[in-house]
Amino acid sequence: MRKEWDVIVVGGGPAGLAAALACSERGIPQENIVILERDRQLGGILQQCIHHGFGLHLFGEELTGPEYAQRFIDRVQDSSIVCKTDTMVLEITNQREVVAVNAQDGLMVLSGKAIILAMGCRERTRGALNIPGTRPAGVYTAGCAQRLVNMEGYMPGKEIVILGSGDIGLIMARRLTWEGAKVKLVCELMPYSSGLTRNIVQCLEDNDIPLRFEHTVVQIHGKSRVEGVTIARVDGDRKPIPSTFEYIPCDTLLLSVGLLPENELTEAAGIQMDSRTKGAMVDQHRQCSVEGIFACGNVLHVHDLVDNVSMEAQTAGIAAADYIMQDRKPEGITVSVQNGSGVSYTVPQRIVPGDEDVDIYLRTRGVFKPATLTIQAGDKTLLQKKKSVMTPGEMEKVTLPAEKLQDIAGTITVSVIGG
Repeated sequence: MRKEWDVIVVGGGPAGLAAALACSERGIPQENIVILERDRQLGGILQQCIHHGFGLHLFGEELTGPEYAQRFIDRVQDSSIVCKTDTMVLEITNQREVVAVNAQDGLMVLSGKAIILAMGCRERTRGALNIPGTRPAGVYTAGCAQRLVNMEGYMPGKEIVILGSGDIGLIMARRLTWEGAKVKLVCELMPYSSGLTRNIVQCLEDNDIPLRFEHTVVQIHGKSRVEGVTIARVDGDRKPIPSTFEYIPCDTLLLSVGLLPENELTEAAGIQMDSRTKGAMVDQHRQCSVEGIFACGNVLHVHDLVDNVSMEAQTAGIAAADYIMQDRKPEGITVSVQNGSGVSYTVPQRIVPGDEDVDIYLRTRGVFKPATLTIQAGDKTLLQKKKSVMTPGEMEKVTLPAEKLQDIAGTITVSVIGG
């Protein structure tokens, strides 16, 4: 089966849904937009996130994950946008062709005037951590445990240790406690949390769950089932200190040790990647290095808030529609955005100066109290922002006015220092 589309959206989660709707609202005929989703339903990861806290920025009210997703799903289903669920995308080419397969249509080769990548991200597993020990039952990623409890109705265990302080792990610490399990400990390798401050307070502190920074799991014990773990404090090089080894009996170990954008398809298409974000390198319109291919959401860089995912997807959807209707290519001098002192990554990685302000997203390398963010072009300071605290667990956004970019050529540098 071969078919041509105006826009092909790969992924039917919050990013893909928002991007498709933005294309439609910008003037692309709805029947010429297709969403390809590998799961059996739209909504992505939000379907298992039954806790509240979504939608505060976009809708001005607090929603659960399924409620937030349903608002976009309803709008898509009430439109003529084509949705193909249970559809696996096998390949994306730099000629804007998508090879996909499902039970109904068989093997499909779809060509698009524009492609929007919205595949989301996945969790790091035990295999990426090299934790010594046997391979017993009872070792799960936090997201897997979340699906088991919230969607399948199964408890992963009764006495639980969590490694990593990512947001999913923090939320599952609370969820499992409410379901009657005993969460004995949350260990975090770094001296700061990789999750949102509000989740530290609401999930751990409010439920009296201990959190130990600069600790990790050095051994998993048990043969058929987890019987316990050995934890240890780490030194400045993140190496375990033998004198601090401590055995904790438990029947379950949850891993909340980071998320990785799902970019195998992106890399195979020959798109230029950023080793820091693990996503594509894009301009402020979220266009990749291959013309006509756009990326947004967690496949581009891991977000804290789904509201930001939706807003970024709208940016990509509008840009894809403009690309098709105006058949325009980026013009003018491209300004490169570089990481300075204290900055882990920035998105976008390049800017095409125009008449619109540019939002720059970034994460810091450490905790800064207080913090001063500076954007410079050579010796010229374009913008400076002060904040009481900046941490790696919370993504920062700064808006650079369009007029500041007009006379810039080459590179701007984003830095964060304490004070």
